[in-house]
Amino acid sequence: MKNPYSFNEEQMNGIVEDTYKKIIIECNNLIKETNCPNEQLLALLSLIASNYSQIDNKGRNSV
Repeated sequence: MKNPYSFNEEQMNGIVEDTYKKIIIECNNLIKETNCPNEQLLALLSLIASNYSQIDNKGRNSV
């Protein structure tokens, strides 16, 4: 990344930690309800993460 960003300590101990816990819970719910393999969750999480990656002027991910 060209402009590194870090959450501050208050954010890490607040919303970031809460969000992380919620993501883990929902991933476990998906496994329980769909019996999907971990690889399927990784693919889903990668797809979600790709929505937030930076795109260079040639249409490639720059992260």
